[in-house]
Amino acid sequence: MNTQETRELAARIDAVVRRGQAEEAYALLAPVLAERTPFRLLDIIGRAVGSGPLAPVNDLLQHISSRRTEGGWVVIGSALGQRLDRDAASALARCRTYAVIADIWYGADILGERVPGPALLSDFDHALRLLSGWREDGNRWVRRMVGVAVHFWAKRTRGAAPHIAEAHALLAFLEPLFDEWEMDAVKGVGWGLKTLGRHYPELMVDWLSPQLHRRHRALMRRKALTYLSEEQRARATGRADEVREAE
Repeated sequence: MNTQETRELAARIDAVVRRGQAEEAYALLAPVLAERTPFRLLDIIGRAVGSGPLAPVNDLLQHISSRRTEGGWVVIGSALGQRLDRDAASALARCRTYAVIADIWYGADILGERVPGPALLSDFDHALRLLSGWREDGNRWVRRMVGVAVHFWAKRTRGAAPHIAEAHALLAFLEPLFDEWEMDAVKGVGWGLKTLGRHYPELMVDWLSPQLHRRHRALMRRKALTYLSEEQRARATGRADEVREAE
C-alpha cells in the first residue's frame, strides 16, 4: 500500500467512523493492522481518524485497543495527537489508559512519541502540569512514557537556545525518577536523559553530578552519560581532577 492508497483508505475509514459505525470502520482497518504496514502510513490513518467527532472516534479506538496489535497503537497515538489542541487533558488521560492496556514496551514508546511528546512541544507548561502525576503512577509503562516524551521533545528541539530554559525544567521534572528501580521504566527515563544529554550536554553535567549520590540503577547513569565528552563525564562524576592529572 502506497501513500495515496493509504490516504484514500483513511478517508473511507473516517467517513464510516463519522456515521457512528465503529465496527465497520475497524473491519476496513483490520487487514492493514494484520500486515507489517510502515508506521508512517499508519500515522496517516490515525491523523485522519483523529480529526473527527470525539465520541465515534473513541468507539473505534476502543475496538483497536482490544486487539492489542502493534500497528494499532500507532493509529491510536496519532488519533489522540490530533486532540491536543482541542483537549490535551483528555488526550493524555486516554493515552495513559491505552498504555496500561498495551502492557508492553513498544506500546508505551509508540504512544509516548505521539501524545505526551508532542504535547510538550505544543504547550510546554500545560503539558508539564498534566504529566506531573505520571511520575508517581503505579504503572511502570506510564512512568516510562514520561522519559519517552522528554526524548521526543529533546530530539525535536535539538539544543536550540530558545529551549534551554525548558530543558532545564525537564531535568528538574525528571529528578524524582532518577532513582526509579523498575527496569522497564528505567529504560524510558534513561532514554529521555540520554537525548537531553546529547543536545543539552552542559545542562546535563550540572544536573547529573548531585544525582549520582543517590541510589540509582547503573543503566540510568550510563544512559545519562552516553553523549557526554570524556571531560564532561569527568565533571559529572567528580573525576575532573583525575583527568587533569592524567593530562
